[in-house]
Amino acid sequence: MTALTADQSAEQLPRPTRLSDVKGWFFTADQLLFDWFLARQEDRSEAGDLLELGAYMGKSAIFLGARLRAGERFTVCDLFDSPAEDASNSKEMKKSYATLTRRAFEANYLAFHEELPTIVQGLSSVVRDHVEDGTVRFAHIDASHLYEHVHGDILAVRELLTETGVVVMDDYRAEHCPGVAAATWQAVAMEGLRPICITGTKFYGTWGDPEPLQKALLVWLESRGDIWHEVQFVNDAPLVRLSAKGAKEPAHPVSRHKAGAAVRPAARAPKASAARTAPRARRGALRTVALNVLPPVVTKAIVAARKRSRTAGR
Repeated sequence: MTALTADQSAEQLPRPTRLSDVKGWFFTADQLLFDWFLARQEDRSEAGDLLELGAYMGKSAIFLGARLRAGERFTVCDLFDSPAEDASNSKEMKKSYATLTRRAFEANYLAFHEELPTIVQGLSSVVRDHVEDGTVRFAHIDASHLYEHVHGDILAVRELLTETGVVVMDDYRAEHCPGVAAATWQAVAMEGLRPICITGTKFYGTWGDPEPLQKALLVWLESRGDIWHEVQFVNDAPLVRLSAKGAKEPAHPVSRHKAGAAVRPAARAPKASAARTAPRARRGALRTVALNVLPPVVTKAIVAARKRSRTAGR
Protein backbone atom coordinates (compact mmCIF):
# COMPACT_ATOMS: atom_id res chain seq x y z
CA MET A 1 0.00 0.00 0.00
CA THR A 2 1.32 3.44 -0.91
CA ALA A 3 1.04 6.25 1.63
CA LEU A 4 -1.89 8.53 0.79
CA THR A 5 -1.27 12.17 -0.07
CA ALA A 6 -3.48 15.15 0.72
CA ASP A 7 -4.77 15.54 -2.83
CA GLN A 8 -6.02 11.98 -3.20
CA SER A 9 -9.77 11.44 -3.09
CA ALA A 10 -11.53 10.47 0.12
CA GLU A 11 -12.74 7.26 -1.51
CA GLN A 12 -9.19 5.91 -1.28
CA LEU A 13 -9.14 6.22 2.48
CA PRO A 14 -9.77 3.01 4.46
CA ARG A 15 -13.39 2.01 5.15
CA PRO A 16 -13.13 -0.74 7.78
CA THR A 17 -16.31 -2.71 8.38
CA ARG A 18 -14.96 -4.24 11.58
CA LEU A 19 -12.00 -3.78 13.90
CA SER A 20 -10.08 -6.64 12.31
CA ASP A 21 -10.08 -4.72 9.00
CA VAL A 22 -7.87 -2.04 10.54
CA LYS A 23 -4.20 -2.69 9.85
CA GLY A 24 -2.10 -3.31 12.93
CA TRP A 25 -1.20 -5.79 15.63
CA PHE A 26 -3.58 -6.10 18.58
CA PHE A 27 -3.96 -9.69 19.64
CA THR A 28 -6.74 -11.35 21.61
CA ALA A 29 -4.83 -11.60 24.89
CA ASP A 30 -4.16 -7.87 24.88
CA GLN A 31 -7.69 -6.97 23.84
CA LEU A 32 -8.94 -8.99 26.79
CA LEU A 33 -6.50 -7.36 29.19
CA PHE A 34 -7.23 -3.83 27.96
CA ASP A 35 -10.91 -4.53 28.46
CA TRP A 36 -10.37 -6.06 31.90
CA PHE A 37 -8.18 -3.24 33.24
CA LEU A 38 -10.48 -0.52 31.90
CA ALA A 39 -13.62 -2.25 33.20
CA ARG A 40 -12.04 -2.69 36.63
CA GLN A 41 -11.09 0.98 36.76
CA GLU A 42 -14.66 1.87 35.95
CA ASP A 43 -16.10 -0.54 38.49
CA ARG A 44 -13.91 1.12 41.13
CA SER A 45 -14.69 4.64 39.89
CA GLU A 46 -11.00 5.34 39.31
CA ALA A 47 -10.78 8.74 37.64
CA GLY A 48 -8.37 9.61 34.86
CA ASP A 49 -7.80 10.02 31.14
CA LEU A 50 -6.50 7.70 28.42
CA LEU A 51 -3.23 8.06 26.51
CA GLU A 52 -1.64 6.32 23.55
CA LEU A 53 1.90 7.04 22.34
CA GLY A 54 2.19 5.64 18.83
CA ALA A 55 -1.02 4.87 16.98
CA TYR A 56 -0.11 3.34 13.60
CA MET A 57 -3.49 2.92 11.83
CA GLY A 58 -5.57 3.23 15.00
CA LYS A 59 -6.51 -0.34 15.91
CA SER A 60 -5.84 -0.14 19.64
CA ALA A 61 -6.90 3.53 19.71
CA ILE A 62 -10.33 2.59 18.34
CA PHE A 63 -10.64 -0.04 21.06
CA LEU A 64 -9.56 2.40 23.78
CA GLY A 65 -11.88 5.10 22.50
CA ALA A 66 -14.89 2.87 23.09
CA ARG A 67 -13.97 2.79 26.80
CA LEU A 68 -13.79 6.56 27.24
CA ARG A 69 -16.09 7.80 30.00
CA ALA A 70 -17.95 11.03 30.64
CA GLY A 71 -15.66 13.97 31.31
CA GLU A 72 -12.51 12.13 30.24
CA ARG A 73 -9.97 12.96 27.55
CA PHE A 74 -8.24 10.56 25.17
CA THR A 75 -4.92 11.81 23.79
CA VAL A 76 -3.10 10.13 20.89
CA CYS A 77 0.47 11.19 20.12
CA ASP A 78 2.20 10.09 16.92
CA LEU A 79 4.54 11.44 14.25
CA PHE A 80 2.15 10.27 11.51
CA ASP A 81 3.49 11.85 8.29
CA SER A 82 5.88 14.24 10.02
CA PRO A 83 9.63 13.59 9.79
CA ALA A 84 11.40 12.71 13.01
CA GLU A 85 13.88 15.25 14.33
CA ASP A 86 16.79 12.82 14.32
CA ALA A 87 18.11 10.64 11.51
CA SER A 88 18.06 7.37 13.44
CA ASN A 89 14.40 7.70 14.39
CA SER A 90 13.46 8.73 10.83
CA LYS A 91 15.19 5.62 9.48
CA GLU A 92 13.50 3.38 12.05
CA MET A 93 10.06 4.86 11.33
CA LYS A 94 10.50 4.53 7.56
CA LYS A 95 11.48 0.87 7.85
CA SER A 96 8.72 -0.11 10.28
CA TYR A 97 5.78 2.07 9.21
CA ALA A 98 6.16 3.07 5.58
CA THR A 99 2.36 3.39 5.10
CA LEU A 100 1.67 5.42 8.22
CA THR A 101 -0.52 8.48 7.60
CA ARG A 102 -2.65 10.67 9.78
CA ARG A 103 -5.46 10.68 7.24
CA ALA A 104 -5.71 6.89 7.32
CA PHE A 105 -5.73 6.90 11.13
CA GLU A 106 -8.51 9.48 11.23
CA ALA A 107 -10.60 7.66 8.62
CA ASN A 108 -10.28 4.43 10.58
CA TYR A 109 -11.12 6.07 13.89
CA LEU A 110 -14.12 7.97 12.54
CA ALA A 111 -15.51 4.73 11.12
CA PHE A 112 -16.14 3.67 14.73
CA HIS A 113 -16.50 6.95 16.64
CA GLU A 114 -18.26 10.25 16.12
CA GLU A 115 -15.29 12.41 17.15
CA LEU A 116 -11.55 12.11 16.97
CA PRO A 117 -9.42 11.93 20.09
CA THR A 118 -7.13 14.81 20.94
CA ILE A 119 -4.28 14.38 18.46
CA VAL A 120 -0.73 15.51 19.15
CA GLN A 121 1.25 15.19 15.93
CA GLY A 122 4.93 15.06 16.83
CA LEU A 123 7.51 13.18 18.84
CA SER A 124 6.22 11.47 21.96
CA SER A 125 8.70 13.56 23.94
CA VAL A 126 6.32 16.54 23.66
CA VAL A 127 3.36 14.76 25.26
CA ARG A 128 3.89 16.40 28.66
CA ASP A 129 3.25 19.75 27.01
CA HIS A 130 -0.27 18.56 26.22
CA VAL A 131 -1.24 16.25 29.11
CA GLU A 132 -1.20 17.24 32.77
CA ASP A 133 0.81 15.23 35.27
CA GLY A 134 -1.16 12.81 37.42
CA THR A 135 -4.21 12.71 35.14
CA VAL A 136 -3.86 9.46 33.14
CA ARG A 137 -5.33 6.17 34.37
CA PHE A 138 -4.29 4.02 31.39
CA ALA A 139 -1.37 4.61 29.01
CA HIS A 140 -0.28 2.53 26.01
CA ILE A 141 3.31 3.06 24.80
CA ASP A 142 3.86 1.87 21.23
CA ALA A 143 5.90 4.64 19.60
CA SER A 144 9.60 4.58 18.74
CA HIS A 145 11.55 1.33 19.20
CA LEU A 146 14.80 3.14 19.96
CA TYR A 147 16.06 2.80 23.52
CA GLU A 148 16.58 6.53 24.11
CA HIS A 149 13.05 7.36 22.99
CA VAL A 150 11.36 4.49 24.83
CA HIS A 151 13.22 5.33 28.04
CA GLY A 152 12.01 8.91 27.73
CA ASP A 153 8.44 7.76 27.04
CA ILE A 154 8.45 5.61 30.18
CA LEU A 155 9.74 8.45 32.36
CA ALA A 156 7.15 10.83 30.90
CA VAL A 157 4.28 8.41 31.48
CA ARG A 158 5.45 7.85 35.06
CA GLU A 159 4.70 11.52 35.72
CA LEU A 160 1.43 11.51 33.78
CA LEU A 161 -0.14 8.47 35.48
CA THR A 162 -2.40 8.61 38.50
CA GLU A 163 -1.29 6.75 41.64
CA THR A 164 -3.14 3.63 40.49
CA GLY A 165 -2.57 4.14 36.77
CA VAL A 166 -1.51 1.32 34.45
CA VAL A 167 1.10 1.51 31.69
CA VAL A 168 1.30 -0.96 28.79
CA MET A 169 4.54 -1.46 26.86
CA ASP A 170 4.34 -2.92 23.36
CA ASP A 171 7.12 -5.02 21.80
CA TYR A 172 8.89 -5.46 25.14
CA ARG A 173 10.35 -8.77 23.94
CA ALA A 174 10.37 -8.53 20.13
CA GLU A 175 13.73 -9.48 18.62
CA HIS A 176 13.72 -6.48 16.30
CA CYS A 177 13.15 -4.07 19.23
CA PRO A 178 15.96 -4.68 21.77
CA GLY A 179 15.76 -1.04 22.80
CA VAL A 180 12.20 -1.53 24.06
CA ALA A 181 13.24 -4.54 26.14
CA ALA A 182 16.20 -2.67 27.61
CA ALA A 183 14.12 0.37 28.53
CA THR A 184 11.27 -1.70 29.98
CA TRP A 185 13.35 -3.86 32.28
CA GLN A 186 15.57 -0.93 33.25
CA ALA A 187 12.42 0.81 34.47
CA VAL A 188 11.59 -2.30 36.53
CA ALA A 189 15.09 -2.67 37.96
CA MET A 190 15.94 0.97 38.57
CA GLU A 191 12.95 3.29 38.21
CA GLY A 192 10.23 1.78 40.35
CA LEU A 193 8.01 0.25 37.65
CA ARG A 194 6.28 -2.81 39.08
CA PRO A 195 5.15 -5.61 36.74
CA ILE A 196 1.55 -6.81 36.80
CA CYS A 197 1.40 -9.24 33.90
CA ILE A 198 2.78 -10.02 30.46
CA THR A 199 1.52 -11.48 27.19
CA GLY A 200 3.59 -12.52 24.21
CA THR A 201 3.60 -8.93 22.95
CA LYS A 202 2.88 -6.51 25.79
CA PHE A 203 4.08 -5.73 29.33
CA TYR A 204 1.62 -4.33 31.90
CA GLY A 205 2.89 -2.45 34.94
CA THR A 206 2.23 0.26 37.49
CA TRP A 207 4.10 2.58 39.81
CA GLY A 208 1.39 1.88 42.35
CA ASP A 209 0.68 -1.37 44.19
CA PRO A 210 0.34 -4.30 41.74
CA GLU A 211 -0.86 -6.84 44.31
CA PRO A 212 -4.61 -5.96 44.28
CA LEU A 213 -4.56 -5.95 40.48
CA GLN A 214 -2.81 -9.31 40.29
CA LYS A 215 -5.17 -10.95 42.78
CA ALA A 216 -8.24 -9.69 40.94
CA LEU A 217 -6.73 -10.65 37.59
CA LEU A 218 -6.04 -14.22 38.72
CA VAL A 219 -9.62 -14.59 39.96
CA TRP A 220 -10.90 -13.41 36.58
CA LEU A 221 -8.55 -15.70 34.66
CA GLU A 222 -9.67 -18.71 36.70
CA SER A 223 -13.31 -17.84 36.08
CA ARG A 224 -12.87 -17.78 32.31
CA GLY A 225 -11.19 -21.12 31.85
CA ASP A 226 -10.05 -20.38 28.28
CA ILE A 227 -6.91 -18.34 29.05
CA TRP A 228 -3.73 -20.20 29.95
CA HIS A 229 -1.78 -18.50 32.74
CA GLU A 230 0.88 -18.98 35.36
CA VAL A 231 2.67 -16.93 38.02
CA GLN A 232 6.41 -16.41 37.76
CA PHE A 233 8.71 -14.36 39.98
CA VAL A 234 11.08 -11.59 38.91
CA ASN A 235 13.41 -10.40 41.68
CA ASP A 236 11.06 -12.06 44.20
CA ALA A 237 8.04 -10.17 42.85
CA PRO A 238 5.12 -12.10 41.26
CA LEU A 239 4.38 -11.66 37.58
CA VAL A 240 1.32 -13.14 35.84
CA ARG A 241 2.07 -14.62 32.42
CA LEU A 242 -0.80 -15.51 30.11
CA SER A 243 -1.75 -16.65 26.62
CA ALA A 244 -5.19 -16.44 25.04
CA LYS A 245 -4.86 -18.72 22.02
CA GLY A 246 -8.36 -19.88 21.15
CA ALA A 247 -10.01 -17.52 23.63
CA LYS A 248 -13.00 -15.44 22.60
CA GLU A 249 -12.29 -11.78 21.87
CA PRO A 250 -14.11 -9.10 23.87
CA ALA A 251 -16.89 -7.16 22.18
CA HIS A 252 -15.68 -4.56 19.68
CA PRO A 253 -17.03 -1.12 18.76
CA VAL A 254 -19.24 -1.24 15.66
CA SER A 255 -18.22 0.35 12.36
CA ARG A 256 -20.49 2.73 10.47
CA HIS A 257 -19.46 0.80 7.33
CA LYS A 258 -20.70 -2.56 8.59
CA ALA A 259 -23.29 -4.01 6.21
CA GLY A 260 -26.77 -3.41 7.57
CA ALA A 261 -25.47 -1.51 10.57
CA ALA A 262 -28.19 0.69 12.02
CA VAL A 263 -25.94 2.25 14.64
CA ARG A 264 -24.18 5.57 14.60
CA PRO A 265 -20.40 5.60 14.63
CA ALA A 266 -19.15 5.66 18.21
CA ALA A 267 -21.52 2.77 18.96
CA ARG A 268 -19.82 1.09 21.85
CA ALA A 269 -19.15 -2.50 22.65
CA PRO A 270 -21.60 -4.05 25.13
CA LYS A 271 -20.78 -3.20 28.73
CA ALA A 272 -18.17 -5.40 30.37
CA SER A 273 -19.56 -4.42 33.76
CA ALA A 274 -22.55 -2.70 35.27
CA ALA A 275 -20.44 0.30 36.18
CA ARG A 276 -19.96 1.58 32.64
CA THR A 277 -21.20 5.14 32.19
CA ALA A 278 -22.42 7.03 29.16
CA PRO A 279 -19.88 8.91 27.00
CA ARG A 280 -19.64 12.64 27.55
CA ALA A 281 -20.37 15.18 24.86
CA ARG A 282 -16.97 16.04 23.39
CA ARG A 283 -15.69 18.50 20.82
CA GLY A 284 -17.00 18.00 17.29
CA ALA A 285 -14.64 16.14 15.00
CA LEU A 286 -14.03 19.14 12.75
CA ARG A 287 -13.22 21.40 15.66
CA THR A 288 -10.85 18.83 17.10
CA VAL A 289 -9.07 18.49 13.76
CA ALA A 290 -8.88 22.26 13.33
CA LEU A 291 -7.38 22.66 16.78
CA ASN A 292 -4.74 20.17 15.75
CA VAL A 293 -3.89 22.22 12.65
CA LEU A 294 -5.18 19.78 10.07
CA PRO A 295 -4.62 21.19 6.55
CA PRO A 296 -7.89 22.51 5.02
CA VAL A 297 -7.70 20.20 2.01
CA VAL A 298 -7.63 17.18 4.32
CA THR A 299 -10.51 18.51 6.40
CA LYS A 300 -12.63 18.97 3.25
CA ALA A 301 -11.89 15.43 2.10
CA ILE A 302 -12.89 13.91 5.44
CA VAL A 303 -16.07 15.99 5.70
CA ALA A 304 -17.03 15.03 2.14
CA ALA A 305 -16.42 11.37 2.86
CA ARG A 306 -18.58 11.48 5.99
CA LYS A 307 -21.42 13.21 4.14
CA ARG A 308 -21.35 10.62 1.36
CA SER A 309 -21.31 7.80 3.89
CA ARG A 310 -24.30 9.22 5.75
CA THR A 311 -26.23 9.78 2.50
CA ALA A 312 -25.54 6.24 1.32
CA GLY A 313 -26.75 4.82 4.62
CA ARG A 314 -30.16 6.51 4.43
